[in-house]
Amino acid sequence: MTPPDIFENVQAVVKANVYFDGNVVSHSILFPDGSRKTLGLIYPGVYKFETDAPERMQITAGQCRARLAGEKDFRQHGAGGSFDVPGKSSFEIAVDSGIAQYVCSFLPV
Repeated sequence: MTPPDIFENVQAVVKANVYFDGNVVSHSILFPDGSRKTLGLIYPGVYKFETDAPERMQITAGQCRARLAGEKDFRQHGAGGSFDVPGKSSFEIAVDSGIAQYVCSFLPV
């Protein structure tokens, strides 16, 4: 499922989430029902993230590769693709060139 081009009736958190010396940057948006998503950019490199809650990463532009904890190989994801990450886990995400854009949805436990 591809996210919409516009999220309406949300609040945006002004302060950015900045990781890996600015190579991964996102902003949080808060929905009236209490749910939250982040919208972000990933510059070239390989980055490892720990998860608390389950997440769905939807790639909205560019290309990346992702490897979930316990997996041997990276899987390719392009615009329109997505992958789910379990809670209390981790994943690696790699961008070889350009910038990957994403929407991260925090899923119910």
